[in-house]
Amino acid sequence: MAVVARSGLQIVRECEFGVHNKARRAACATAVVLIAGIAICPAAADTQPPAPAYSTKGADTCLGCHDDARLMGLFRTKHGRPTDPRAPFGHGGLQCEACHGPGGAHARARGKEPAGIVDFSHKGISAVAAQNGKCLGCHQTNTAHLWATTAHAAAGLSCADCHSAHSALDPVRQVATQPEVCSGCHQAQHSNLIKPYHHPLQEGKMACTSCHAAHGSSGPSSLVKVSVTETCTMCHSEYRGPFLWEHQPVGEDCDNCHEPHGSVQPALLKVRPPFLCQQCHQGQGHPSEPMTPQGLVGGSMPSQFLVGSSCVNCHSQVHGSNHPSGRALMR
Repeated sequence: MAVVARSGLQIVRECEFGVHNKARRAACATAVVLIAGIAICPAAADTQPPAPAYSTKGADTCLGCHDDARLMGLFRTKHGRPTDPRAPFGHGGLQCEACHGPGGAHARARGKEPAGIVDFSHKGISAVAAQNGKCLGCHQTNTAHLWATTAHAAAGLSCADCHSAHSALDPVRQVATQPEVCSGCHQAQHSNLIKPYHHPLQEGKMACTSCHAAHGSSGPSSLVKVSVTETCTMCHSEYRGPFLWEHQPVGEDCDNCHEPHGSVQPALLKVRPPFLCQQCHQGQGHPSEPMTPQGLVGGSMPSQFLVGSSCVNCHSQVHGSNHPSGRALMR
């Protein structure tokens, strides 16, 4: 853009009435921008670089080099359906370049020049914003509206860090293989999943997305519901309540007592009873313990029903009771 230090009106008149040469007159006729009395005339517009060119044969050009089995799996996915106008491969006739961008220069350089190509990989050739911009351009209703609020987005992850768009079966979308993909980053949770008591992810009966919404959620820890309790009771409906006699920690949060990803204690408990219960409930005054006049525990040991077994040996309805006499959660 050439900046001319004369009045905008003078430049417009010169452009209109032929004071300048023909090329300048044609350029000025396209646009004149007036900013604070300074006229900006696009006389040098022809110096701008040309728009990136698409390849001449579309996918046939790409497949001349990129023909390995992993990439060819694209044609067994929804992305690679040429007859589906909603699919990238069938939309607008751009085929591979609908996602990867104009590849004319890339093809002429025989792959040595990545100019214009969006590379969906972990190599860092293309910026994460460019990669995710392509994906979110189509995946609006199920992803884009919450993605920016997630911990994944804050960590600078790209869609390709988890997804394999060219694979016939995307590992992160399969129940059997999803935990392996997630555990690449979430190693602490993965170590809990192999403890003796765990949710059946390793057995292929549920996946991480059974509880977590990886693309965003209004709940804590990207849970699919707005709270831990609501998420847990999707499956454990018998503990949903409301109960006539509530156990307060249950209504607050299930992970007050349970470790959801796995534990060495039965029922995914954080600590084995009675020690778990005694984090809130004092043993003093309990019928299983003798009392002194000072209100302290006497010399004998507490009842074996308390220490040897568990509090739930008597208080069996620990999640809540609807029995009229269930105030102590015993029935």
